[in-house]
Amino acid sequence: MSPELHRLRHSLAHVLAQAVKRLYPDVQLGFGPATDDGFYYDFDFGELSITNKDLKKIEREMKKIIRQDQPFTKVDCNYQQAMARLADEQYKRQQVESLHDQGIEVFSFYENSQRFSDLCRGPHVERSSQLPNDAFKLDRISGAYWRGDERQPMLTRIYGLAFTTAEQLKKFLELRAYAEQFDHKRLGKELEIFTFNDLVGKGLALWLPNGTVIRDEIERYAREVEQRYGYQRVTTPEIAKADLYHKSHHLPAYQESMFPPLTTNDDNNEVFYLRPMNCPHHHLIFAHRQRSYRELPLRLAEFGTCYRHEQSGELSGLLRVRCLTINDAHIYLRMSQLADELQSLIAMHREFYAKFCLEKFRIRLSVSDGEGQGDKYLGEQKMWHEAELVLRETCESCKLEYFVGTDEAAFYGPKIDFQFRNLNGREETLSTIQLDFLSPSYFELKYTDEQDNVQPPVIIHRAPLSSHERFISMLLEHYGGAMPSWCAPLQVMIVPIASSCHDYGRSIFQQLSQRLVRVQIDLSTNSLNKKIRNCALKKIPFQLIIGDKEVSQQQVTMRRHGSRDQTTLATDQALALITNEIEQRNDPRRPLLAEAMS
Repeated sequence: MSPELHRLRHSLAHVLAQAVKRLYPDVQLGFGPATDDGFYYDFDFGELSITNKDLKKIEREMKKIIRQDQPFTKVDCNYQQAMARLADEQYKRQQVESLHDQGIEVFSFYENSQRFSDLCRGPHVERSSQLPNDAFKLDRISGAYWRGDERQPMLTRIYGLAFTTAEQLKKFLELRAYAEQFDHKRLGKELEIFTFNDLVGKGLALWLPNGTVIRDEIERYAREVEQRYGYQRVTTPEIAKADLYHKSHHLPAYQESMFPPLTTNDDNNEVFYLRPMNCPHHHLIFAHRQRSYRELPLRLAEFGTCYRHEQSGELSGLLRVRCLTINDAHIYLRMSQLADELQSLIAMHREFYAKFCLEKFRIRLSVSDGEGQGDKYLGEQKMWHEAELVLRETCESCKLEYFVGTDEAAFYGPKIDFQFRNLNGREETLSTIQLDFLSPSYFELKYTDEQDNVQPPVIIHRAPLSSHERFISMLLEHYGGAMPSWCAPLQVMIVPIASSCHDYGRSIFQQLSQRLVRVQIDLSTNSLNKKIRNCALKKIPFQLIIGDKEVSQQQVTMRRHGSRDQTTLATDQALALITNEIEQRNDPRRPLLAEAMS
């Protein structure tokens, strides 16, 4: 988001608060930041009930304020002055007290011609008339806990959309309507990909047969690619003793996101945890015997299932779950091998994304603050600087569009994030290449170099296909549910027009089944139009229509999902075309998202 757009959206949040305060004088104000597509503000309306029907009235009041050409004037106050200004605002007073306890002495307010004042650090536009009256829209209402803490009061959050022009707002609304139609949660239900059940628990997906096919096919493809890139597969338990997670520092640093411990009833009273990440197990595999420099880089890969106790309010279909299977790998190498390994990793990521027509992405290069290592960024400063330089040079040599996130690195190493844009225009992180300088010391990981000196390796964590859950949620929306033929749950539907064609249809069914194609035959009494419509609803890649003419000439009429065109071919030719496309994983259809974004 540009500074200008941030300023516009932040100013509209301020105007929203002013408008609500005009209409509902007793309301208590929370906070209102800019967001990726607009802004929001949190309010405590007390006993008053506000619904989406009230948004039009609030929006009209905002437009009045904009037309009044009110100036935004910054006023700095000390602690006592700030508390006096906020005598009737309990939430703002809490924030001032919290900041004061942290040593903050100056508090900024923005006033609008003495009509309205709000605790805010800005920045804002100079005057309300600079805000576009036709390029914003109040969108919806939801609940939000004060400060995101479920132990705090529930506030009413009003969301708004804001852009620089009315045309941009219109385009966003069109894309969002499109995205809602192809939301992965909706498609998952319609296409019977996954389901959730309260008897199992929130955020714990049950993969139905169709979804399991997609998972298996993606996993099979990833295994083949990883084998070509020199990975060795491992398998590790989904549970481990607490000692392992103390050693990895997950328990001290990550315990809030872990499920509660499991305690045995035997004499040892051992404590176990469901694993939140696969890396500790892989480190133990590296350490199970002495390693030589000749073995490096050592690449250990696993589709490892992990468990994370996400807050129930943050769960969202497959995008945010409590049980996830990660396309995980850990690479153990020397610093001198880092540049070549990163080049190889980028090539592998590109190969994966090209296969799924994921064309538009950019890189976030997350680095340290550049002020030297200390409590925030652990490890040797020289190693950090060298690794950050190699990451930057890799992005440039691979001609990747990237931007630098200063002071955004993990405390144990810099990283590269692959950012993709969804139909709503919002960027999502799909995968990460993370360098790790600390785990070798936690686990005493070592190898011997050419002079038989013991050295610690550098570790790369990578998961190009993210988790099954996140990746498939993205693919469902990317393809609008019409998955590529090679990983579609059902690949071919045979559609006989009349009962006289059933035997011929069964023979084609047998031939395709022998070629391991996922195929069904529709022997129902439905009309041809209904059979074709059912295939379209199920988003089956191929329909093979058989009438008496096709039977007599040993042909089929083939239709592809998403196309009205149909082609009559010799049966052998059609089956060869289908099986070749599936085996080569070479579906020529353009994904729905690519069409919508073009």
